[in-house]
Amino acid sequence: MAVLGNVGGVPVFSTIQEALAYARANRLSGYHTHRINGVLGYMGGSSHNIATGRRRSNISAGPNAGYQSSGSISSGY
Repeated sequence: MAVLGNVGGVPVFSTIQEALAYARANRLSGYHTHRINGVLGYMGGSSHNIATGRRRSNISAGPNAGYQSSGSISSGY
């Protein structure tokens, strides 16, 4: 696995497949994206809030706090 970095204590991977494998191993589904030093990376979990275990009502940094949502895929990766 190629980890580009961490955001909020959660690894950001270089491929979607790695992010989906991480998601499955942590009882999550889907993925979303982050940019690490200008490189697009993938984090397991359909949103950053889900990936880090935070609920939207507890977020104070705002709706676009450093991440982009790219949706999720549900195929058998």
